[in-house]
Amino acid sequence: MTSRIKNSFVAGLVLIAPLAVTLYILQLLTNWLLTVVDPVVAWLGLTQTTANNHLLAQALTTGLIVSGIVLVGYLAQRQAGQRMFGNMGRIIDFVPLVNVIYGSVRQVANSLVDHQSRYESVVLVEYPREGVYSIGLVTGEAPPAADSLAGDDAVNVFLPNSPNPTAGRLVVVPDDQVHEIDMSVRAGLRLVVTTGIGEDHSPALRELPADD
Repeated sequence: MTSRIKNSFVAGLVLIAPLAVTLYILQLLTNWLLTVVDPVVAWLGLTQTTANNHLLAQALTTGLIVSGIVLVGYLAQRQAGQRMFGNMGRIIDFVPLVNVIYGSVRQVANSLVDHQSRYESVVLVEYPREGVYSIGLVTGEAPPAADSLAGDDAVNVFLPNSPNPTAGRLVVVPDDQVHEIDMSVRAGLRLVVTTGIGEDHSPALRELPADD
């Protein structure tokens, strides 16, 4: 019992810590930018055209943060930026705890952004028992040895954990036991990450495959 509580605490900490750190950093950045933008707004005399000086400063700060994120994303797509962020990532790898948080955030982000190159389609697989279906992501065709064992063509299906899709298990499933659904890979990953909370589910999930 104690072991289960400990494992649950660690799992929850790993999932919550990245979000908490991100929000904390954004708060620090916002507060710092406000100390810079507030005097600029007053100096430019913009208070004459708006009833709330602080509100205008917050709007400008939000715009600066969004622009900064876009700039970082633009640089990350260029060779020089990739080298810079690559060196930064290697430095972070040497920092205890920070490297774990940074690594988990980066893996989740890569899974959500680079989904098309990683997965082919979203499917339902009858797992872990008959009558219960798990959301899976087809990663490719199974090895020939698996085909001969299954007695039919088979595919590799990754069953992601929820709410952390970077972990899960790989199963080899015969083609006739893989049920394709009308859902994009992005929507499937979002469903896993949010654990289905607040999602407008596809009719494909409500119309589960009927038993033969």
